[in-house]
Amino acid sequence: MKRIVIFAAGSRGDIQPCVALGRELRARGREVRLVASARYAPMALAAGLDLAPLTADPTEILESDAGQELLAGGRDPVKFLRGFRRILGPMAERLLTESLDACKGADLILGPTLGFLPRHIGEHLGVPWALIHFQPSQPTGAFPHPFVPRARLLGPLGNRASFRAVDQIAWQLARPFIDPWRSGALGLGRLSLRGPMAAVRRDGTPVLACFSPAVVPRPKDWPPNVHMTGYWFLDEPRWEPPADLTAFLDAGPPPVYVGFGSMVPKDAAMTGRVVRTALRLAGARGVVQGDPETSDDDVLAVRDVPHSWLFPRMAAVVHHGGAGTTAAGLRAGVPTVVCPFFGDQPYWGERVAALGAGPRPLPFTAMTVARLAGRIRRAAGDPDLAGNAAALGRELRAEDGVARAIEVVDRLLA
Repeated sequence: MKRIVIFAAGSRGDIQPCVALGRELRARGREVRLVASARYAPMALAAGLDLAPLTADPTEILESDAGQELLAGGRDPVKFLRGFRRILGPMAERLLTESLDACKGADLILGPTLGFLPRHIGEHLGVPWALIHFQPSQPTGAFPHPFVPRARLLGPLGNRASFRAVDQIAWQLARPFIDPWRSGALGLGRLSLRGPMAAVRRDGTPVLACFSPAVVPRPKDWPPNVHMTGYWFLDEPRWEPPADLTAFLDAGPPPVYVGFGSMVPKDAAMTGRVVRTALRLAGARGVVQGDPETSDDDVLAVRDVPHSWLFPRMAAVVHHGGAGTTAAGLRAGVPTVVCPFFGDQPYWGERVAALGAGPRPLPFTAMTVARLAGRIRRAAGDPDLAGNAAALGRELRAEDGVARAIEVVDRLLA
């Protein structure tokens, strides 16, 4: 039986798509090992996957001082990547050892571009590998890198250069950890100062772009090795809602969901007050992420409810703009309000607005009661937004990103 190792380092939004892919691969007779934080063991085990746990908890990281600094860095690629180096640096040697151990016996390695771990370990083990992109990361003249939006002012050349610039920043920050590991534990040669990116793209390494062309139109200059599969959704059809959630939904008009996923605001209590006051000002009932004991007649606080079940029952959804959460909201066919914190989240908020599926994004750092209430009021009451979101939702529900990804995986294993 062929063994596929999938790196899913990150928060829940990074894990769920990989679990969805792994579950279907296992159903088709493959052995799948997921490399992810031990926090997500229940999700992996429920999907029948072997988990190789990483001893790094993304929630604890984001709650730390360094994590709060990372969230405050916004879209700046230097601050974003430097923050990751500060966080991961002290644990890099341990995580690299855990990653190498997880890949023993692999016939194929899949993973993100961060550090290019699939490439290094695949080269060491002599097995094929491929990259997973959760956001556009392949250079193109059509638009800039999600971290460098102003590069579009320089036209197609500036757009392409923005991707290469982010590649270089990422490599220079990772190189002090990766190069010694390559030459030591892996017995490979050190890489040049330019890093592996140019060679990877020149060699036509397969890329699984885990997002939809309905959301990000495929650039004409992307090469054929970039496979735009569509999203990988993890549905949970057997999930049964608790009685209080069902009763709340039945007691009035569709509410608005507000939750910021794994983002941990510095003052969570204040954020909660802003959200609830904004819902009241907008005249909307709400389902919010939080302690159920804080629920009242107009706002139900919930812990973990599958987005695939909850979002289609909402009038609108408000969230941080993570790639996975954005995909779930758009697939549900309801308007979306994105309140981005950092990284690629502002980019997804801009895509939602450009598609007419929600108002322009409201950065979390600029969020006030009045601004959030205005966004909620428009998202839940604008028929044009509702129509656009519903049409896009139908298009995404007709896609099968997992099946398209498996076609690529099967060719790699063949």
